[in-house]
Amino acid sequence: MKYKLCIFDLDGTTADSVGAIAHTANQCLELYGLKPNPVESYKMFAGEGQFELIKRALIAAGDKELKLYDQVMPKYIELFKIGCIYNVASFPGIIEMLDEMKQNGVKIAILSNKQNDNTVKVVEKIYGKGFFDVILGQKDTHNRKPSPDGAYILMKECKVNPEECLYIGDTATDMETGINAGIDTVGVTWGFRTRQELAFAKAKYIVDEPKEILELL
Repeated sequence: MKYKLCIFDLDGTTADSVGAIAHTANQCLELYGLKPNPVESYKMFAGEGQFELIKRALIAAGDKELKLYDQVMPKYIELFKIGCIYNVASFPGIIEMLDEMKQNGVKIAILSNKQNDNTVKVVEKIYGKGFFDVILGQKDTHNRKPSPDGAYILMKECKVNPEECLYIGDTATDMETGINAGIDTVGVTWGFRTRQELAFAKAKYIVDEPKEILELL
């Protein structure tokens, strides 16, 4: 195998989770008298961590000056501890692809800007405990994507070099993360963002189905 480790983004790549994000954020907006945003809009709000997510959701809901941010943000953190697993699922073909990677000795890892505890909850809800070799969400120990910090941690843990690693995600932030870490990148079109965004972000490969990633290996 050319690659010994595949690092996957979570939301929009290995987890169909926009409904969970929208459900919890809209709950918070309604609690403070704002109208909920359409679920689809959260595909653009998500990707750079929960603080940016809530800022974007508030602005879209009419709080242009973020006057409610200091109230809504902690409420979102509180509710998302449970809400993070609301109706989450895998995308078609993902489990089969991951199984084949594992059978061929390729290590698999998750790197997310979602808080670490919530990242683990979502992954284990969909895939069960121990399915991935390593799971890493956002912690105080490293900078969030597009910083390469998380990717470096995963490569060190799995004992691989950047040229032996593939980074797979659905946003420009993911492509920047891989490039910053010196890793080949794969943009997936079934997630939150468009093919155009992935191409503009200089994804080395762009795929429409999980099985195409196996061909890259």
